[in-house]
Amino acid sequence: MIAIGETAPEFTLPRTEAGTESAELTLSTLRPGKVVLYFYPKDDTPGCTTEALDFTRLGAEFAAAGATVIGISKDTTAKHEKFCAKHGLGVVLVSDAESDTCERYGTWVEKSMYGRTSMGIQRATFLIDGAGKVAQVWPKVKVAGHAEEVLEAVRALG
Repeated sequence: MIAIGETAPEFTLPRTEAGTESAELTLSTLRPGKVVLYFYPKDDTPGCTTEALDFTRLGAEFAAAGATVIGISKDTTAKHEKFCAKHGLGVVLVSDAESDTCERYGTWVEKSMYGRTSMGIQRATFLIDGAGKVAQVWPKVKVAGHAEEVLEAVRALG
């Protein structure tokens, strides 16, 4: 997993945002702003929905603190658009269909459930500063209270 102090791996991925047409998002174009990049397993599942709703609820506060919140999963932009519309999400979602960005951030991992192993996205969040360096990492995120904790870290970053 990418560590604090490392340069955040660059990416350009298809994006969607409620009320906008799909386009591409390139991480470096968001500088010198801060970026909260959260990786999540799948659209419209209980934990992922709660996490997206929490980041949406605090969206104005993240923006006031100078941060853009981006969710990333392997889901297509079409699935992201349905997910945003269904739940009224206000976060930017990007599609990493090939898992390349997940692999470079270290969130594409082997998972085990009910004795079966498979590859999947580990829920993790990265706070990237205005210079493109990783300022904080939350590996193996527990959803409850996570968005608030990330917001505190964004504010502390200044």
